[in-house]
Amino acid sequence: MIPIAAFALPPAIGPDLDGWELVTTDGATEFASVCSVDTNGVASIVGKPVSFIQSKQTCADYKLEVQWRWSGKPGNGGILVHISTGPKDRAWPECFQVQLKHGSAGDIIPMAGATFAETLSTPPDAKTPILNHTAPDSERPVGEWNTAIVTCEGDTITVSINGVVQNHITGCNVTSGHAGFQLEGTAFEVRNLSVAPVTKAN
Repeated sequence: MIPIAAFALPPAIGPDLDGWELVTTDGATEFASVCSVDTNGVASIVGKPVSFIQSKQTCADYKLEVQWRWSGKPGNGGILVHISTGPKDRAWPECFQVQLKHGSAGDIIPMAGATFAETLSTPPDAKTPILNHTAPDSERPVGEWNTAIVTCEGDTITVSINGVVQNHITGCNVTSGHAGFQLEGTAFEVRNLSVAPVTKAN
């Protein structure tokens, strides 16, 4: 694992797309086929095929901050942290997903064997285990930029959406790995992506 001091995601993903890869069930890794960056540093992610993109480096104890918005009709997507192995469950790796799905921003989904201590709040008809966000919905209207801050420290993860703490989990069984984004069929845009080390209290 590369120390957080050496793990620097460019502020806007980077015009050369270096340091990122596409992970699919068929082994495709052409990141540029699913993401392009304009001259303003806005990355357009097409959302297809169902897969995920990840940093080539791994890290632990960090704060990831990113802005995102739906570039058309809102839909589904997510931030992935602590990506360890995968694809393991269909197209998904073992990791924790911070949900960006429209109307559910801030939910946390343990994927492909990831676990945490809190009791899941999964609806009876849901296909995927979910811990719903706790505060009133703080997602902005479609077309406006949203800011997500995901703080990973030890075995805890805290999620803030537009300045509102929406979720906090403890006892995570995976505490390091790659960072990335889930592609689940809907195009979206991201900008101002940064990763900074968490300063631990003495």
